[in-house]
This record gives sequence, C-alpha cells and structure tokens, in this order.
Amino acid sequence: MGLSVQVSPEPDPATLIGRGKVDDVRSSAWACEARCVVFSHDLTPTQLRNLERAMDLKVIDRTQLILDIFASRARTREGKLQVELAQLTYLLPRLVGRGALLSRLGGGIGTRGPGEQKLEYDRRRIRARIEKLLRGIEQIRSQRSIHRAHRLEREFLTVALVGYTNAGKSALFNVLSGAKVEISPRMFATLDPTVRTLQLRSRRKVLLTDTVGFIRHLPPALAEAFRATFEELEAADLLLDVTDASQPRYAEQHQDVEELLETMRLSALPRLRVWNKIDLLSPAAIQRLPRGPQDVLVSARTGEGIAELLLQIDRMLDADRVVETTFEIGSSDGRSLALLHRLGTVLETEYVDGRLLVHVRVTASAEARLHAALRAD
Repeated sequence: MGLSVQVSPEPDPATLIGRGKVDDVRSSAWACEARCVVFSHDLTPTQLRNLERAMDLKVIDRTQLILDIFASRARTREGKLQVELAQLTYLLPRLVGRGALLSRLGGGIGTRGPGEQKLEYDRRRIRARIEKLLRGIEQIRSQRSIHRAHRLEREFLTVALVGYTNAGKSALFNVLSGAKVEISPRMFATLDPTVRTLQLRSRRKVLLTDTVGFIRHLPPALAEAFRATFEELEAADLLLDVTDASQPRYAEQHQDVEELLETMRLSALPRLRVWNKIDLLSPAAIQRLPRGPQDVLVSARTGEGIAELLLQIDRMLDADRVVETTFEIGSSDGRSLALLHRLGTVLETEYVDGRLLVHVRVTASAEARLHAALRAD
C-alpha cells in the first residue's frame, strides 16, 4: 500500500492529477504490486477511463469506494436494493471503455459490483434494472409510510439517533433500548433503520430509531437511493445528535452533520447534542466539552450519563405540545399532502376555490417544519 499527494491550483480535465503525476503514481503502484488505485476525489467518466488506460490498473474514486463499502455491509433486502440502485446510477455513465467485470461475486474494494457478471450488461438493461429497483424501493417507502401512520394514530413519539459514521450511535441505541444491533468500529456498520421501544423515566414509551451514519460530501446517488431511510427522520419528534467526543476532528464532523440535516430540511427539529465516548477522554478534556441545556455527556460503553440523557429526552418531549392546525396547498400537490400525512394525523380535507385545506394534528415542532417545507416548495 502506498500514498501519494497532489497539490495543484486546478484539476487536470483529462486525468485530474496531470501526466507527470500519473507516471509517478503508476510507478509506485507497480512497485508495491498494487491491484487497485483509489482516488480521494470524484472522477469524471473521462478521467476514470484515461487513468485506467495510463496505469493499466483498476482505478476507483471516493464515491465508488463508499459504494463498495456499503455493498459489503448490506444485509437486508432494503439495504441491498438501495446500494444496488446507487451503484447502477453512478456506474451507468462510466461503462464505456471499462474493462472490469461488474460481478457481485468479486471480493474486496473495487471489485464488488451491482449487476450481472458481464460488462455487456448494456444501457437498456441497466435502465430497466434501475426502474425495477425504484419500484421495489417505492414499495418499501409506502410500507414505511403506513407504519408511521399507525405510530401517529397510536400517538407514539419518535426519537431518532443521527450523527457522523462511527460516532457510537448503535452502541447507544443498544444501551437505551436493550436491543442487540451490531456494533462495529467499521464505517457504515448500520445501513437499515432499526426501531425499538424505549421506556422513559416518566414511564411513557417512545420509539427509538437508529439510522445510517452521515459522512462528508455524501454522494448524491447514495443520498437519493437512501431517501426511504432518511424519511424516518422526518417523522421524528426529537433527534439525538450523537458526536464522538474522542474524535480530534469532531467539530468538522459535526459541521458536516449540520449541513446534511439542513439539506434534508431537518435542521429545525428539536435536538439534543449527545457527546459520546467520554470514557476515552481525560478529566481535563471532558471539562472542555460544551455544557449547554441541549448538551449531554455520555459513555455508551460504561453507561455514564445515560440516566441524565433519559431525563433530558423526557424534558424535551414534554416541551413539544400537540396542536391542531390547517394547511392550504394546491389541489394537485401530492408531495405536500404526502408530507402532511407523514408528519401529522390528517383529520379532514376540503376543497375551497381550487385549493385544498388540510386539517392536521401535529406536534408544535412538526408544525414549524411543515410551514418551512411548504414555503420552500
């Protein structure tokens, strides 16, 4: 394994790194008998083809590396569908001139592909497969929507864990709910949302959801494919924003999470900032962590701070009262109507002067999010 760094004022349109650097990388790769060259940057289809021809080696970029990791982690039908859709969407414009097989049976980074075992899997068949995957994922989305509606009818509040990958969300999920979700130091060990019941100190029960970890510059193909998963967050009454307090770059990672929540229009959700892994910090480092009203310091491994976290969850949910209100949307605006059904309980609908008035029961925080989302549309 070798590492090469290129500093340039602007990327080379043909190879990203320039002809001279390509020769250096090729020589280094051949010297250490590498079978694959990984670029920590997204490559255009032209750059990818040129680099493979120049180096006579398998070349993958940042997005394909992430997709390969996701492919190796996918276990459920939903996870496999989402990953395969993201892979095919990404690889479709990059098929021309590729000499690698797209075999599911390949092992290791850069060899795990989404389709048939032959590269002759032409564009028409790929598009047909994408359509089939989209139908399958849409069916999953519909099922999730029905489940969310049932939860709302039963007036279950929902608490969702979010945060950067490997922040310890699954470990915290297990401690809070008593579940046995896989815990791993590997990135993206959790791909599918898991929901369990959590009983608070007030003795009321809420639903706790564990979700896929966030990363910087989430590949668009992956974000779109995992839309059904991220919709679980839209219905949350409270987010537990989990941060690895022992990570030196936690501030940067938290900013990445903030940007993704903003992109998904979830930044207005009530939130508790959970500083995890404090057992790995010195007393002095713990003292430097924020101590605001929305900050809780915990260790999922030792259980320290868990009791305080449960009290804070109770407090935050008590502050989110349920209200009944009316939204006015276009008569053919199916997306907005679906959003109202997802985030609230629709009590009545009526048509007035070509507009649709929707009477909804929602939490106060969901009402604010709905107003913001419908204005944006």
